[in-house]
Order: sequence, then C-alpha cells, then structure tokens
Amino acid sequence: MAEMNTIRSTAGVRAGRIDEGLRAHMNKVYGIMSVGMVITALSSWAIAGLSVTSEPTQYQMGANEYLTGFGYAMYASPLKWLVMFLPLIMVFGMSAAINRLSAAGAQTFFYAFALAMGASISSIFLVFTGYSIVQVFLITAIAFAGLSLYGYATKRDLSAMGTFLIMGVIGLVVASLVNLFMQSEAVMFAISVLGVLIFAGLTAYDTQRIKSMYVEHAHNGDSEWLGKAAIMGALSLYLDFINMFMFLLQLFGNRE
Repeated sequence: MAEMNTIRSTAGVRAGRIDEGLRAHMNKVYGIMSVGMVITALSSWAIAGLSVTSEPTQYQMGANEYLTGFGYAMYASPLKWLVMFLPLIMVFGMSAAINRLSAAGAQTFFYAFALAMGASISSIFLVFTGYSIVQVFLITAIAFAGLSLYGYATKRDLSAMGTFLIMGVIGLVVASLVNLFMQSEAVMFAISVLGVLIFAGLTAYDTQRIKSMYVEHAHNGDSEWLGKAAIMGALSLYLDFINMFMFLLQLFGNRE
C-alpha cells in the first residue's frame, strides 16, 4: 500500500510539473506571437504612411492623395509581386530550415517574417478606413481568443479536422491566385467567407496541437527543442490570426 501511495504521489508531482511547464510554454507561444503582431502592425502603418502624400506627384490615387516614389515602388511597380509573396516564401523557408536553426535564430527569423508581412499587407491602410481596420482587428482578437481557449480546454480530439482544414487552405490559395486575374467580387466574397471559417477552425486545431506536442515531449527536457516548438507554434497561431483578420476585413471593412 505504501508503494502504491508513493507511485501515485510521484505521478501527481510529474503531472503537476507538466501542467506548470505547459502554462509557461503556452505563455511563451502567445508572447512571441504578440510581439510579431506588434511588429507587423507598426511596420504596416509606417510603410503606408511613407507611401502616400497630399503633395501632387505623378502618381495620383484620388482626390488630394498621391503615391510617393516609395509608394509607387511598393504598390505599382513589379516590386509589388516580391512584397506580396515574400512572406509566403519565408514561411516555407523557415519550415525547411527550422531543424538547422537555433531557437534564437528561429525567433529572429520569425520577427523578420513579421516585418515582411507588415510590408505585404500595408496597402490595407490605403484601401480601408482606419476606424474599420481597428474595429475588425478587435473583432478578430475576441474571436481568436475564444477559439484558442476552446482548442486548449476541449477534451474533443480535433486532429481529424487537420487534413480537411489544410486542404481548405490550399484551395483558398489557388482560388485567390486565380482571382488575381479574374477580379471577380463574387469569388472574392466566397473566398473571404470560407477563409474566415477555415482559419477559425485552424485556430482551435493549432492550439490543441501545440498543447499536445508539448505534453508528448515534455519528459525529454530538451529546452532547445521546446524553444523552437514555441516559435513554430507562435508562427501557426500568428498566421491563423492574420488570415482571419484579412478575410474579415474584406467582408466588413469600410473602404476609403
């Protein structure tokens, strides 16, 4: 009986340490993600500010609005394609190189990616009103918090959703690329609705996946692996948030 009590006590201590470590791990994931979001927001706002002027230039946008030379290079020259697709290239690059990077190197790469994403989406400040951007951001933040909390707390296994959701993301990318040339508002509306639903599901799924991966590997005590796992988890949730925000902005944002 004494041995059984000892085993139970040891198991309880181990479970308590895992729970404590999991909370610290998730706090690190959300912390890294939050810093990335701040970098993206500030860089996006700053780049948009440098791109537009009220002084007449040869690149007129609308009444009393003109693109600067920098703005023309960002949004109207062939450079815009690099700016648009650089974050996607960096995501694939980071996924391929994560095993060769140190945890510090992966974190630096993530923040560089957040900066590139800010440049890529900076045009929203030219297209949508500042009020609607803030409004949709707050809506996204509330929805993201609820979905992530559900993914963390639910006992339901969400892993079956993973393959379906990833296929949905691939379909969205293909449809978005096609619609770059079609410029169909109906197709864009359908893409936006499906995008919100898919990335809402991915938010809950990715949160549970990050939690499960930590619990599975916590006993290894490999701080380097756990550090990189936190960064990749932050990247996943960051992408879920940004994409959900962009699709909601397409649906509900007020245009200039």
